Amino acid sequence: MLLENLKDGHVCQIVIENVDETVLLREARQEEENEKPESPPEQPPPRTKKPKPPEKVVISNELQAIKIQAWWRGTLVRRTLLHAALRACVIQYWWKQKLAELLEKKRRAMLQYYAREKWAVVRLQSWVRMWRVRVRYCRLLHAVRIIQVYWRWHNCHTRGIFRGSYELTASQLGLELEIFLGSHICRITDCIPFPIKN
Repeated sequence: MLLENLKDGHVCQIVIENVDETVLLREARQEEENEKPESPPEQPPPRTKKPKPPEKVVISNELQAIKIQAWWRGTLVRRTLLHAALRACVIQYWWKQKLAELLEKKRRAMLQYYAREKWAVVRLQSWVRMWRVRVRYCRLLHAVRIIQVYWRWHNCHTRGIFRGSYELTASQLGLELEIFLGSHICRITDCIPFPIKN
């Protein structure tokens, strides 16, 4: 018997051989007869009465009953094997599905773990780079401030010179100022009168 079951692309093939018990019984009887030791040539048997035909009918009915019983037992065995094979196919299909689901869950978990790990590494790298750039920027800013302070101090001391003189009298103040700014010279001369109190 050949059975093919197609379900979701899976093929289940069950081959059950049909063995007729009557054939097996005949072969066993023939073997028994062949194994009997050979006896010396038999003398012709004494004349006996011929077997009655009803007995032959009984024997043939008995053989037919044995044949039907063998067929029925074979059918039951094949049916049992078929049910067992179908159940095994169903269990195997379910187990393969469960294994595939477990494998997919493990793959997703590993992928998520890998993505989280990569994200954490990238974030740490960005923080370290940002910190290094900030340290460099702060150093440069500090150096620029130092340079600016020295440059301003130097410019203030070398840029301008004040020179002046004043003359104070009873009614006024006379000022004479000279301011040197690099190549420019500025001269200021002024007389400031005092208010006279009576």
